[in-house]
Amino acid sequence: MPADALALGSIRLYQRYLSPYKGFRCACAALHGGESCSAAVSRIIRTQGLRAGRQGITAQFQQCRAAHDAILRGAPLTGGLSPQAGMRGVFCCGPIPIPFRCG
Repeated sequence: MPADALALGSIRLYQRYLSPYKGFRCACAALHGGESCSAAVSRIIRTQGLRAGRQGITAQFQQCRAAHDAILRGAPLTGGLSPQAGMRGVFCCGPIPIPFRCG
């Protein structure tokens, strides 16, 4: 489906050209480890399609928002880091990642 290909292409561009240079990572990945929101959404689109995967994509962004809130409350990050150590990250609010700085 053309919308799936466009979405996957956009995610690949983001992962290759923006993500390495922005200096922060997905709050969900920072808190829980594992795949970032962009990787998770890409996987959902590849396996279910953009339209059928809407619910899973929405759930991923909700988990990332909850992770952001937990980090701001002082939850320990993967690798023993803490927000008080100046961890920077991003929470996903819909399709737009929003940067934040903890600490």
